[in-house]
Parts: sequence; structure tokens; C-alpha cells
Amino acid sequence: MGMEKLETIEQFERVMKETERFLFVKHSLTCPISQAAFGECEKFAADHPELAVYCLYVQEARPLSNYIAETTGVKHESPQVLLFENGRVVWHASHWSITYEALETHAIVA
Repeated sequence: MGMEKLETIEQFERVMKETERFLFVKHSLTCPISQAAFGECEKFAADHPELAVYCLYVQEARPLSNYIAETTGVKHESPQVLLFENGRVVWHASHWSITYEALETHAIVA
């Protein structure tokens, strides 16, 4: 399935309601670190179709990005990944901490 891009608070709220467990990626189009992290996330999403993975591009979806920071209490960073379970963030990472290995360790239930 890969990653599905979200742009609005409404889309995000629907995912929160309908999806028990998902990974969310905040990506900055202008940041090389984000480019690298996004690549890791894309590879991970392709290898793990059983886990829903969503993303936003910070430059295109700032209101949504701020909304997620406000409602979860997790300070906004980009790049950033957040793992949601039952409407709560159970793990998050940013910048160079976003690697394929980290995603596999934290997001995949053995």
C-alpha cells in the first residue's frame, strides 16, 4: 500500500477513528535530513503492508501538523514519525533517529 498523504484535519480525524494502529510521518520538502528519513519510511511502508502508514508534507499541511502537535502533546519536529495506537501516540522519533531498524523495532508487533 505504501504511504498515503493526508492534508486536512478532517482526513486525519477519520484515520484516527477508523484505524486502531498506524504510523504517521511528518516530512519537510526542503530538508535533506527529512529526505533521508522519508526514504527509510517509504522502504518500511513497502515492506510492511500490514501496517497503515500516513504522511504529511509540512509545507502543504501546516494546520494539520500543528493540530497533531496540539492534540498529542508531542512537540512538532520535521522529520518526525509518530506511532498511534487507539488514538494515542505510543512512540515517536525525529531526525536521524528515523531509520528502517527503529521503525521495525517499534512499529512491528512480533
